[in-house]
Formats: sequence, C-alpha cells, structure tokens
Amino acid sequence: MSEETPGFEEKPEVPADGTPEESKAAGSAESAKDTEAPAGDASAAAQDVALLAQLDQARTALTERTTDLQRLQAEYQNYRRRVERDRITVKEIAVASLLTELLPTLDDIGRAREHGELVGGFKSVAESLETVAAKMGLQQFGKEGEPFDPTIHEALMHSYAPDVTETTCVAILQPGYRIGERTIRPARVAVAEPQPGAAPKSESSEGDASSDKDADAADNG
Repeated sequence: MSEETPGFEEKPEVPADGTPEESKAAGSAESAKDTEAPAGDASAAAQDVALLAQLDQARTALTERTTDLQRLQAEYQNYRRRVERDRITVKEIAVASLLTELLPTLDDIGRAREHGELVGGFKSVAESLETVAAKMGLQQFGKEGEPFDPTIHEALMHSYAPDVTETTCVAILQPGYRIGERTIRPARVAVAEPQPGAAPKSESSEGDASSDKDADAADNG
C-alpha cells in the first residue's frame, strides 16, 4: 500500500478563469446556442413563406377588387348613356307631338299667305309662331318639280305629262314637315308620269335634229 502524505488532500483541477460549476454552465450555453441556431433559421424561413402567401392573397384580392371596380364603372357609364339617350328620345317625342298638333294651324297660315290674307296683327302672330316652330327643329319640305319619293311624299293625284322623264311632283297640295331626320308628316302631292310609249326626251331631240338635217340636205340638193 502506498503511503499518503499527511496534511494534503487531492483537489480537482480548476481552470484558471473560473470554478468547475462556471465551466459546466459555459459549456452548456455554447451547446444550447449551437442547437438553437438551426431552429432559428427554420423559423425565419417559415415566417418568410407565410408572408409570401399573405402577399399573394393580398395581390389576388386587389386584382379582384380592381376588376369589380372597372365593371361597376363600365355599368355606370352605360347607365348614364342610356339615361341620356332616353331623355333625348322623350324630349323629341314631346316636341314632335306638340308640333304635330300645330300643323293644321301652320297649314291655315300658309293658305292665308297664298291668298294675300296674312296682314296686320295676324301676320305678326303667324310669323312669330312659325319662328318658334323653326327654333324647335320643325322643317318644311316639298317642292314642285322634284322627283317623287314614296318615303317622304304621299301621292293624292296622278296624271301623265309629255315633259317629264320620271315620276315627278307637279303640285304640292300640302307641305311635309320633319324634325331632324324624322318625318312627322309626308308632303301630299300630285304626281305626273311620262306618257306611255313616249320616247325619252334625248332620243326625240336627236330624231328632230336628224330630220332637220335631212330636210336641209334635200333643199340643198
């Protein structure tokens, strides 16, 4: 057996910078840091993925709301145009109805003017009424000598005439009226057609000229 030196006890080795307990604590802290580092990276990556997903959802929602807003704006513009169109149509119908009721009065004024009866105060009132009707868009049409058009003329009399080459209005029995492009009353007219079997004017003129030349040649001969 070995002999122990009296008065000395064995002691554990202690690092110069601390006690054994402190050394153990430092080692465990370092090991904890080493294990926490990968866990922290995974958590940050998961947070990034979640944020990207939320961003995609926000972008999708924004696109949907923008599309809805554009659709609503288009519907509103269509609604405004439809309301404006309806308003104009209602106004035109109202004006046309009013002026249609005034047409017999305007016809009387026209007949009075033809007979020289449009004088004095009656003339002033009649001209004022015609001016107001014109400002509201009323236009008179129908003239003698113009070709007959069944879309704006109403033939009340029919005859044949040697001096026309097509169906022609030879008399205006009652003038027509329109508002813009809308006819509110056709012109009532008397029409004349070319004589049946009559040669066209150009051919008859050429025939007359040739006959005159033949006669002149015979006289010279």
